[in-house]
Amino acid sequence: MNKTVDTEIDKVTVYDDQALVMRRGIIQLTGEERELVIAQLPMTLVSESVQVSGMGKAGVRLLGVRTEKTATSEVLHPKVTQLSEEIKQLEEQKHNGQDLLTLLNLQRNFVKNLINQYQERLTKLPNIEPLNINQIKDLLDFVGEQWQSLSSALVQQDREQKQVNNQLQALRSQLQQLSTPRTQESFNIVITLEPSGADELELEVSYTVTQASWQPHYDVRWHDTSQTVHLSYFAQVTQSTGEDWHGVALTLSTTQPRLDLLPSQLTPWYIDLKQSSDRSRTKSERSPLITMPFAGAAPEPEPTIEKELELLKGEAAVTKVSKQKSIVTFAVTDQGDIPTDSTSHKLKIGSVEYPCRLEYIAMPQRANYAYLQATITNPLDGITLLPGQANLFRDNTFIGTIEIETISPGRELKVDFGIDDGLKVERYLVERQVDKKLVGNQQRTIATHAYRLVITNIAEQQAEVKVMELLPVSCHPQLKVRLADSQPQVQTSETGVLEWSVKLLPLSCQELYYEFAIDYPPEFKVLGLEV
Repeated sequence: MNKTVDTEIDKVTVYDDQALVMRRGIIQLTGEERELVIAQLPMTLVSESVQVSGMGKAGVRLLGVRTEKTATSEVLHPKVTQLSEEIKQLEEQKHNGQDLLTLLNLQRNFVKNLINQYQERLTKLPNIEPLNINQIKDLLDFVGEQWQSLSSALVQQDREQKQVNNQLQALRSQLQQLSTPRTQESFNIVITLEPSGADELELEVSYTVTQASWQPHYDVRWHDTSQTVHLSYFAQVTQSTGEDWHGVALTLSTTQPRLDLLPSQLTPWYIDLKQSSDRSRTKSERSPLITMPFAGAAPEPEPTIEKELELLKGEAAVTKVSKQKSIVTFAVTDQGDIPTDSTSHKLKIGSVEYPCRLEYIAMPQRANYAYLQATITNPLDGITLLPGQANLFRDNTFIGTIEIETISPGRELKVDFGIDDGLKVERYLVERQVDKKLVGNQQRTIATHAYRLVITNIAEQQAEVKVMELLPVSCHPQLKVRLADSQPQVQTSETGVLEWSVKLLPLSCQELYYEFAIDYPPEFKVLGLEV
């Protein structure tokens, strides 16, 4: 004897591209059952993943479990009755509209015939009466008003009839599609058991389904008053498994159950020697010499060892290395309610208030304002921030989005919150001089540029500011650039970046100064120098 039993989804664990579903049900056994059937499960179910366990007061042996694919024909779709009723109402509306069109046409024809009847009456009178201009005018006004009113009503009614016809056509087409018998495939889980008698069995069934996934998402909010960063952690869950998840305990995990169970086998690592074609090189020629072709010419390809190694490798397998993310699991506090509709549903995982280290970045060459950057440290007991998109806010103002990489506990995250109006940045050209000097026995042109930078803190809290300027970088051996002076002293990077770290008290300012010189032959003209 087999028995179809009812179970409900109790827990769901969502992975990157699949989900583990846990069903539970309480079954009253009579002792005659030999098979329990859980029917109408979706086709996304992975048959090999099904597991069953049970608990009962009396002894019940679970002997095995299998899946069976079934097909059922849906003769009547649930919407067929509703569509039939809508079509009936529209057909009645169409019939009433046609009657109204007939009536309006009769009324307009009657109005049209009034003029003809009046003319016939005048011609049949034995004595021609003098024309009454006022009566004729009243008759024409009446006929004109009625004709116009009835014509407008006819146009409006004709338009409504066309709309009704279009609606009827669409509904009839939809009804025809839904009325056509369709075959729906599904899985049944069949559990073989041996009960010892009448008993209550608490059944637990788990299986994996495909077409389910989740992605992390964040809201990162900077609070000006508290000088803190508030991070809200969300999950965007999407599923089209064929089952709705209503009121389930939802867990999100980055585990990848489909990864290979064993590492790939090691394959031989081949190397070889290639005999030089030139055996008569001198000792000075033994060092490799790198030569560049003329502009526009392609370098002459040299024979490579790779082709020769291919003969040695033969059929050797190639090892593919997969990149695995950190394994993180979240239990969602609120019960999940995720329908199988392929749309993204946003669930909140949690939120954290981070103290942070603030720094302002000023680039006077580009802008007269500074940018706010907050550095937060994920505490050692914090949760791992997975790669995902983050929406940035300053208080309640949305300012943009960023992509967050994996931030494990103990690591730092830098977040840029855009322009900050608490700092004022000014840049002044204080000197620009070009001289020609004799350096050694060569005539040289020396161009000197000097700038003064003023950084003003107009806020009521201390500010740490990173001030960055650029010196030009020479692309020609005869064009020399050097930093002549700077206050405070600063070093130049290989790319010409000058960088000062300035601490400004509330409502204070600081001046910076630097001067650079460009040295080049007078017959040349400097390109790209913008001041």
